[in-house]
Amino acid sequence: MTIRNLDFMFKPASVALVGASQRPGSIGAVLARNLVGAGFKGEIFPVNSKYKTIEGLPVYPDLKSLPKAPDLAVIATPPDAVPQLIEDFGRRGTRSAVVITAGFGEGGNENGQRLRAQMLDAARPHLLRIVGPNCLGIMVPGVGLNASFGHVQPLSGHIAFVAQSGAVQTAVLDWATSRGIGFSHFVSVGNMADVDFGDLLDYLAADFSAKAILLYIENITHARKFMSAARAAARMKPVVVVKAGRHREGARAAASHTGALAGADDVYNAAFERAGMLRVMDMQALFDSVETLAMARPFYGDRLAILTNGGGMGVLATDVLIDKKGRLAELSPDTIERLNRVLPGTWSHNNPVDIIGDAPPDRYVDALKVLLEDKGVHALLILNCPTAVASGTEAARAVVDTLKKSGRAGSQGIFTSWLGIDAAREARRIFAENRIPTYETPGEAVRGFMQIVRYRRSQEMLMETPPNIPEAFAPDTEAARRIVAAVLSEGRAWLTEIEAKAVLAAYQIPVVQTREVATAEAAAEISARLEGSVALKILSPDITHKSDVGGVALNLTSGDSVLEAARAMLQRIGETVPDARLTGFTVQPMVRRSNARELIVGVSEDVQFGPVILFGHGGTAVEVIQDKAVALPPLNMNLAREMMRRTRVYRLLEGYRDKPAADLDAVALTLVKVSQLISDIAQVAEIDINPLLADERGVLALDARIKVAESGLPADRRMAIRPYPRELEETLILSDGQKLYLRPVRPEDEPAFQALFARLSKDEIRLRFLHAMKILSHDMAARLTQIDYDREMALVLCTPPPQKEPELYGVVRIAADPDNERAEFAILLRGDMTGMGLGPMLMRRIIDYARKRGIREVFGEVLSENRPMLRICEAFGFKRRRDPHEPDVVMVSLAL
Repeated sequence: MTIRNLDFMFKPASVALVGASQRPGSIGAVLARNLVGAGFKGEIFPVNSKYKTIEGLPVYPDLKSLPKAPDLAVIATPPDAVPQLIEDFGRRGTRSAVVITAGFGEGGNENGQRLRAQMLDAARPHLLRIVGPNCLGIMVPGVGLNASFGHVQPLSGHIAFVAQSGAVQTAVLDWATSRGIGFSHFVSVGNMADVDFGDLLDYLAADFSAKAILLYIENITHARKFMSAARAAARMKPVVVVKAGRHREGARAAASHTGALAGADDVYNAAFERAGMLRVMDMQALFDSVETLAMARPFYGDRLAILTNGGGMGVLATDVLIDKKGRLAELSPDTIERLNRVLPGTWSHNNPVDIIGDAPPDRYVDALKVLLEDKGVHALLILNCPTAVASGTEAARAVVDTLKKSGRAGSQGIFTSWLGIDAAREARRIFAENRIPTYETPGEAVRGFMQIVRYRRSQEMLMETPPNIPEAFAPDTEAARRIVAAVLSEGRAWLTEIEAKAVLAAYQIPVVQTREVATAEAAAEISARLEGSVALKILSPDITHKSDVGGVALNLTSGDSVLEAARAMLQRIGETVPDARLTGFTVQPMVRRSNARELIVGVSEDVQFGPVILFGHGGTAVEVIQDKAVALPPLNMNLAREMMRRTRVYRLLEGYRDKPAADLDAVALTLVKVSQLISDIAQVAEIDINPLLADERGVLALDARIKVAESGLPADRRMAIRPYPRELEETLILSDGQKLYLRPVRPEDEPAFQALFARLSKDEIRLRFLHAMKILSHDMAARLTQIDYDREMALVLCTPPPQKEPELYGVVRIAADPDNERAEFAILLRGDMTGMGLGPMLMRRIIDYARKRGIREVFGEVLSENRPMLRICEAFGFKRRRDPHEPDVVMVSLAL
């Protein structure tokens, strides 16, 4: 359940307040005062048997006496009474509730957990949605709703703020009101027994009054729902998140390097990045982001010019910019020459543009006009330091007037910082009135600028078209499954090194040749048959980090040295790990690759998000070096390369001095292969490939560990993002023997989509897209190919594999609403492929898929002149109706 009935919560026509009070200082009294005082136009029903009137309104003694079922119930009673109240409201027809009361299992209280379960059981039959319990409440200033015990009435605006902490919300509310910043929604989710971040992201993404969404998160529930909602919302409007609890003490000891390195906060960060959200790290950044979102207009590019009357402040701002990986704009020669003509000879002659401490308002104006016309300047930070010889307030007025008169759209790409307290107060008020972002310090202003840059970059990254996998990749999944099943049948959790490498080899990850032997003598005999020196390792189901206990010997050059090392190893381990079961040794040739860098690639299981993939600098000191990046699977080549770029070792992989660059595609492809492995086999819980050697010749895994466990979920359900559904792939044979392939769309299909679009006639384009289109833009093509398989499905009809660049003949798609109740369909078939029964076949496949997903209705819009499509709909039993607003459009729908 997601957005169902949330309109009753945020756009109610009537509200009942159970626990309303007149007792000074009580929550019931504050709630009543806020409800009445916010200007709500609907009906308010206070409920309390002790009073006749509250805040001038008649009070009802109980629910039975209410004149009607309210759309929204606000409950502030002792917790024991809440389940029955929810049941009574649900029976009367109420569809939403805000439970202010605490005491529903916080801190693991068993009675509270029982009450929570009873409350949800009472709500479920009536589809009654609950915000809370243990929350501040909700506020929707645009409709005059303040169902909270907040201390300030929020101003109306276009930012939605959702938080788990009431204390954070009241602080933000106080700060924002003093700055004149308003909100479309102000929601305290509390314990999230029902309505959670995923639900609210879905709802707010579709609400036009919310232009941006701000989240304060302590933890999430339902990771896949959250990721789907976040990815959808972030594509429509900015979503900014601050995550509390970045550092957890007492983390469990991990049995692999990957498990030790992949901290929970790293995983949250990976989730936010994958969704395209902007993460900020502290309360100051949270406050800044409120102002930035409220006032800053979009701009393109990342080159910042700084205009200041204080050189030192310009330098400090530059330092912050470079620290945050921003870029100073390089002023054009024409800009320098024009500034020379209007500024004193002592100006800085560079960016930052220091116009000297005695700068009057006119000097700001002259410099500002020049900088606004430099096409190499994407955004402008204007600073002012208070002086006794020039008025900062007048300078602010001059800046605002210049911006209004310029051809630049208002405050587009403009940031300001007037330093000081009393001296800057009026200037800041002037900027706020004119919707120009203003900050107390230059550092905060630069951070606001970089927030927008980072957000835009994340959006661009999500819309990039990934290249096809650079080589044929056909894993032997069944072979890997057999190995895993055999290990589980023996009751083991860890695969031996030989077994782990066999699984990797099944997924075409190069591994070093490794032999398993039972005795020291056998190890010596095997080594004598290998060329060059060898590595000897202990084999034990109880030892995962072999080097930590002296279980590795390298560069052994003879059978005698191997025998001696093996016997010493047995004695040493017998003394240090006496309980370990020793089953033998592994012997492998020493690998000599002078240009190779040691990497780690791994997988661990996160309690919230399921499997996560780790990449970084490998070797025995991996935990000390702490150079790693974490990402959520599934990965494509673009996502893998972006993950690699977030590490320091990536710069080494690019090559330096006399070291050639490593085969970066081979490294990225290894990450994609590991991603596919955990997408296919649910029982793989942990992977540790360390070291993975990478050089100009490719990659080679020297050591590997794999942990397995029985999974209660299929592989694709345990992941926070649904992977590519291979089970929907199908080979079709037409009546004339021609073979076609039907499969889910992939992000790599964008070039083929563009080619398909280019072959369509004007009429075919109009019939499919309902209006004329000359080109299929990259953004639109990316949206058609980079889909969330958990909410959408598109099946493409194409040439059979193996095809590096497949040709597309047609596509059928559905997009479901967040409740998975209704899904809109669309079909596109190339003109030369009509008349072969492919249109009905595509319709049948997508209807069957929708039915399996539990979707209750499929609907679409068809132009009335599109008779072939209407005939297909009629054959499948679709009902028709005309769109009263668009007479040329026929609405078709099929109940499933």
